[in-house]
Amino acid sequence: MVAAVALGAFAAATAGQALKAGPSSSDDIAPLADSKNASAALGVGGTGSVTAAAPEVLAVAKPVIAAPEVQQLAATNQIVQARADAAAKAKAEAERPRYVRPSNGTITSGFGARWGTTHYGLDFAAPIGTPIYAAADGVVIEAGPASGFGLWVRIQHDDGTITVYGHMQDFSVHEGQRVKAGEQIARTGNRGQSTGPHCHFEVWEPGDHKKIDPRPWLIQHGVVL
Repeated sequence: MVAAVALGAFAAATAGQALKAGPSSSDDIAPLADSKNASAALGVGGTGSVTAAAPEVLAVAKPVIAAPEVQQLAATNQIVQARADAAAKAKAEAERPRYVRPSNGTITSGFGARWGTTHYGLDFAAPIGTPIYAAADGVVIEAGPASGFGLWVRIQHDDGTITVYGHMQDFSVHEGQRVKAGEQIARTGNRGQSTGPHCHFEVWEPGDHKKIDPRPWLIQHGVVL
């Protein structure tokens, strides 16, 4: 009997130690106390050791101007530029001189009697190649060889007056060409019956083409000699 009691006590002690030790880690998983611990263990939400990913930043596309709007803007800019160009051109046209000195050379001979004959113009002495300019707006009616002048250019102006330029080295205009006051038409030369490089300049009245003194004609139109 004593042996039986001792055996029972030993069995009971062994069973108590097994219960106290708990289940083996290799066989079972301990139950989670609550849902919060469960989330932490699975790495979802909560304040566990797993850090949540940063929110993704999406790029915002810039607005694209439609093709018709681009074309309309370009057309508007062209209109504005065209108006500005036209205004500048009109201003330049309004301010430009209507009469100019035909040459920057020195006047060496005037209109009147000379060497037993009549000299019908003004002589502007200058080095060969010095520019010669149209004295006023007009149309070239002749450009080429001329007796006594070597080469000449004749321009008929809007009021019918004709101006003549002679003894030139060469010319850069042609018959029928429209020229403006101050536009270069030729270069000073020494061709024809000439005693030195100069531009011979004449003025012929409208209608009968009477040759008149160029000096008062130029001064009358505001040209400084």
